This record gives sequence, C-alpha cells and structure tokens, in this order.
Amino acid sequence: MNPQALNVALEQLRQGGIIGYATEAVFGLGCDPDNGDAVRRLLEIKQRPVDKGLVLIAADFSQLLPYLDLAALPPGRLEVILNSWPGPYTWIIPARPEVPIWLKGRFSSLAVRVTAHRQVHDLCLAFGKPLVSTSANKTGEPPARSEQQLAELMGATLDYILPGQTDGRANPSLIRDGITGAVVRPA
Repeated sequence: MNPQALNVALEQLRQGGIIGYATEAVFGLGCDPDNGDAVRRLLEIKQRPVDKGLVLIAADFSQLLPYLDLAALPPGRLEVILNSWPGPYTWIIPARPEVPIWLKGRFSSLAVRVTAHRQVHDLCLAFGKPLVSTSANKTGEPPARSEQQLAELMGATLDYILPGQTDGRANPSLIRDGITGAVVRPA
C-alpha cells in the first residue's frame, strides 16, 4: 500500500472523517467506531437507520476485545469463531454494555470481522483499532465494487477514498450468530 495514501486515510479517520476502501468483495465505508459524530454522518450518507447496527472490521482479534462480552458465548464457540479468522466471516457476538447504540443499534450484540484483506488489515493495524465497515452504497442499492464506481456513487460525500482493489469475492461476508452458530446472511 502506498504509505502516503495510508497516511491520508489515517489522518481523515483521526479527524472524524468518512473514508471509502476496498474489502474482500466490495468497497466499504468506514470511520472511527468511537466517534459518534462520524458514525452518525456515515449513517446519513448511507441512509441507514441507527437501529440496524453496524459491523466492525479489525486487523486482529485483540482489536475487538474492548467491544465484546465473550463470557456470554457458549462453551467452545469462541474457538469456532477464532478458527474462521482472518477471513470473510462476520460473527454477531454479545456486546459489552458500554458499547454505544450507534454501533449496536437496537441489539445487545455487535457484528465483527477479522479481515484477510491485506490493505484493510494494514489500515486497522496502523489506526490501532477496528473501523466501522459497511458496504459503500445507499441502503437498498448495490454496493460499489471498484474505486471508480465508489467515486461516481458517493465520492462527493466522502472525505477520502483509499486507492485499492477488492479481493474479487463474489459476495459480501457470511454472517453468523455467535451464540447459536446459525447463518444470518449467506455468503
């Protein structure tokens, strides 16, 4: 990844900006999950209701620990979750009570993923924590699959688009319930 592009993305994130970036299958919109104003702005851009909750994407599992209540998982489930990462697998895991509503929405859980996408991994690692990660589209519309598509669809509303490419996966990540293991959204 171009170090200058990474630095611009990091600076935007630190200032509460909204960035676009490539993920495993589609381009995503991201911001600092602990900045309520940034998350609210991201939701406005997407036209997504706050009650739906959001996904956090991380470089490694340790970045997600401040947000999760792992004691609420059934025995053996954490091992299953950890064995699926890094990769395009999103798990809905009970959230700590202090996790803000702008992240978990109407739920007591949070959707989280440890990414295998090299660029997003490096971005989260350099940022020092996970990012909000939601598909780059307005709710109900198809997501952007290229930098050019993202620029055309939403470029004027974003603070920065990190140059990059998806990993070419056909579908967004599989989403599973961390308590039951049930598939919530197939890949």
